[in-house]
Amino acid sequence: MKILFDTNVILDVLLDRQPFSQPATQLMAMVTRAEISGYLCATTVTTIHYLLSRHLDCRQASAAIGTICDMFAIASVNQLVIKNALTNGFDDFEDAVLHEAATGVGAGAIVTRNGKDFTRATIPVFTPVELLAVLKSLN
Repeated sequence: MKILFDTNVILDVLLDRQPFSQPATQLMAMVTRAEISGYLCATTVTTIHYLLSRHLDCRQASAAIGTICDMFAIASVNQLVIKNALTNGFDDFEDAVLHEAATGVGAGAIVTRNGKDFTRATIPVFTPVELLAVLKSLN
């Protein structure tokens, strides 16, 4: 199953934000073991680098980006994604772009801690805890 990870889920792991990091870490481990296909929106990568560079030096932030790029496929943000995001009815443009990037790669779900921001989503949206439960029930 293709899952697009929202920025906040990745940051929960990288910054060890408790109590959210444990279920997010479990999901990332599933990506590493190829139990699920993990995707990141291209804008997530740049946002993560920017935020990490505020906590780490540039070399450490770049190393973290290299690691996540080895783990995850990147969902493109192109003209079609942007145009669809402008018209999909989301209140937040960044979330609209993430949703359209997920749709573009055929993701089966989005995992985020901000489900309320995705009420107009056309694909399922789960918190990390919810997604772990769904994936467990499928196995």
